[in-house]
Amino acid sequence: MKKPSDKRIGMQRAITRRDFVQGAAVAAGAALQAGALGSSGLANASAAVSAGAQRMTIADYPPVKTGMRGSHPGAYEIAHALARDGAKFPEPKSTEEHYDLIVVGAGISGLAAAHYYQKRFGADSKILLLENHDDFGGHAKRNEFHQSGEMVLSMGGTHNLEWWSFSKTVNAFMQEHGVDCKGMRKQMEFAYGRDAPNSPAMWFDETTYGVNRLVTNFNLSAKLTTEDIDKIPISDAGRDSLKRFYDSAPSLEDWTEAEAEDLLSSISYPDFLRQYGGLTEDAVQLFDKEEHGSWGLEMRAISAAEAMWEGYPGAHLFGEDWSEDSFGYPVAMWPDGNASLVRLMVAKLVPQSAPNATAENVAMTQFDYSALDQENANVRLRLNSTVIGVDNIDQGVSVTYASSEGELQQVSARHSVLACYHSIIPHLCPAMSDTQKAALKYQVKVPMILTNVLLRNSQALDKLGVDAVSCPGRLHARLFLFKGLHTGGYRRSDTANEAVSLVFWGSVSPPEDAVDIRSQLRGSRQKLLELSFEDFEREVRTVLDGLLGPAGFDVAEDILAITVNRWPHGYAYEYMQLWDPEWESGEAPHEIARQPFGSITIANADAGASAYTHVAIDQAYRAVADLSH
Repeated sequence: MKKPSDKRIGMQRAITRRDFVQGAAVAAGAALQAGALGSSGLANASAAVSAGAQRMTIADYPPVKTGMRGSHPGAYEIAHALARDGAKFPEPKSTEEHYDLIVVGAGISGLAAAHYYQKRFGADSKILLLENHDDFGGHAKRNEFHQSGEMVLSMGGTHNLEWWSFSKTVNAFMQEHGVDCKGMRKQMEFAYGRDAPNSPAMWFDETTYGVNRLVTNFNLSAKLTTEDIDKIPISDAGRDSLKRFYDSAPSLEDWTEAEAEDLLSSISYPDFLRQYGGLTEDAVQLFDKEEHGSWGLEMRAISAAEAMWEGYPGAHLFGEDWSEDSFGYPVAMWPDGNASLVRLMVAKLVPQSAPNATAENVAMTQFDYSALDQENANVRLRLNSTVIGVDNIDQGVSVTYASSEGELQQVSARHSVLACYHSIIPHLCPAMSDTQKAALKYQVKVPMILTNVLLRNSQALDKLGVDAVSCPGRLHARLFLFKGLHTGGYRRSDTANEAVSLVFWGSVSPPEDAVDIRSQLRGSRQKLLELSFEDFEREVRTVLDGLLGPAGFDVAEDILAITVNRWPHGYAYEYMQLWDPEWESGEAPHEIARQPFGSITIANADAGASAYTHVAIDQAYRAVADLSH
């Protein structure tokens, strides 16, 4: 089947789609990875970064960068050299810098740890936050587009506030930062693409299914009709199996509740569909990527019970009534996701960076990044700084990191909170016990992708009557329009003539031979890291050409910018029925992993084994409470 040419889909178009400092960052990372670095290696790394700095234009304000973002080139190479290759680094340059607290990671949990440290040990505590990326916030990343003439915001990672699950600690935290989640709900008209008259929809691409076909008002979790199923371009046998499955009478109703629970918790959802739903392979494939966004997992990693809890069909085989498909997930959200929450936290910790920021205007506030790391400030936030070692010493802790200039620096503090992901910590703290190291390595992060595409307008989508589409045959499992958010002072017209962000959301399918969940996650991560920005751009353009081209979308002219937020270490690992036992209280890996280690404690959502913003805040509170006086 002939693919559209790069020229036709606009791959040669001169849009703002390259990261200005990728080359310099990669060169610096490569120099530091070399192992036997010596002074010349560090000099080369420093020169590479300096060369990149000279080429910067808008690159000094990270939110406006396009191209490969998230875990961008230069942010992870040194950590990979340490963890994957066992690289040996030269002696660091000892500095005179000494702090009360050094936080490794300036994401939500790291920033919250700094906040709680000030509350416990005093507002004048000297705190240094070290962040390996060129922007703060961790996964709560802000994507800011100006290519249409007006600012368009989009989310680059963590984006929901599940306010109904907040602890007292998190509710108090939100109040201190002026966040009113229920008030935010009143300023939102966004429901993940459930508003358009023909949504949700599923698009079948020609490469995978032999035809480009958009099937509207279509949802696998609802009870499909014969007419719905006849539109699906799979084999006759596959369509017949779906008809029998969706219309079947209860066949397992004689099972006891215990028997049903044992079965559903011990079999993957695809295997359940094959063995008890009678679906053919091409019918099962329709479900494979349905949880790429929400869970970040291929459906074969999820038990039948977990899938049915999420609303996927199958309970009717046990005599349960079909439930109406209703979207009842009343999250609070900003137009840049939880990046606005992070910005409120930074403004509170480093007031000189945004002295007038409030919850009412934070989405429209520009931050002064030059003010983040000022010598006399109580809190300093240092970007482009990858930590490679954290050691307990007589005076507290010693922390070694690679600076943005390509030098290895050593700083010290009374305490340290590690707000980085768990599986890197054994490499940062080699003196930890083998038991704690094993517990930390148990939790493998779940990769995720959010690719934001700035469209000239939404006319083609409006003509089709859709604002969300599932794409079972493509890299990104789902896309949706990101509009209808008027929080944080952000206001934009919702008319079809305005530029708008289209979010491509999902993960990467693991290799077929990856059996257990950790192999699946590591395989997905490696595949993600091997994809170039051009690979993502070509994918986006190919999808939009096939999906929206028939409605008048010119893929060569109507794409204004593309930002790929890739997160190889994305969601925190949550225990799954097929792969994890039920531990006694205190014996789960995350509980063992987060134990204090001398003057070092551990935060992050990994420490709560739950991928939510409120969990990251709760764990920051606990980590600071674990510090000894």
